[in-house]
Formats: sequence, C-alpha cells, structure tokens
Amino acid sequence: MGKVRTRRAHDPAERGDGARVLVDRVWPRGLSKDKLDLTEWLKDVAPSTELRKWYGHDPDRFGEFRDRYLRELKDPERREALDRLRELRGKGTLTLLTATRDVDISQAAVLASLLNEGGDKD
Repeated sequence: MGKVRTRRAHDPAERGDGARVLVDRVWPRGLSKDKLDLTEWLKDVAPSTELRKWYGHDPDRFGEFRDRYLRELKDPERREALDRLRELRGKGTLTLLTATRDVDISQAAVLASLLNEGGDKD
C-alpha cells in the first residue's frame, strides 16, 4: 500500500509523486492539462460548491469543514471517487493535487489523512 501525499497543483511534478490526482472541483487557473501532468482528475471527490464557498479556506473553520466534508464523502458519488483513490493508493505513492494556496487546510489534506490513517472504511 502506497503513501498518500499532498501538493499544490502549481508546483512542478517530482519523480516520487506516483499517481497524480487533482481533487478540486474546478480546474486550476492558469494551468494547461498537459502542464499539470495528471494521472486523473477526480472532481467528484471534491467538497460540494456550497461547502467550499462556506469554508473559504478560513483556518478558523477548518475543523468544522473537515467534519462536514467527511460526512459528504459518504454520498454514493463521492464514495465511488474515494474508492478510486484507495485503488490508486494500493498501487504505490498517490499525490493529491489542489490549487489551494494552503494545502494543509484543504480537502486534499483531509483526504490524505483519511487514506493514510486507514480510517477510510465505514
């Protein structure tokens, strides 16, 4: 089972990235698809537009964002995308990409924590 890591989508790809998956619902501004060097874009695993807008990447709201997002991940559509991330992790290193400036308080961080801790099964 591979390790799950997070990176900014705007950072250049590195040799140790393994599978590179964009976990944002919206394509990152200013990046072409070939420049991003993606394995896959799983927009269905991203938080809902409503949750993303409510959160606004406010560090004071991160705990509540995390709780709400984990609940959203139980929706069938998001569950399927989460299962795909588990499948990719099973093949080696998985790098979750986000355009967010502060990756540590992003959905990518929540997903990486969930997948790395093994708490990803109901």
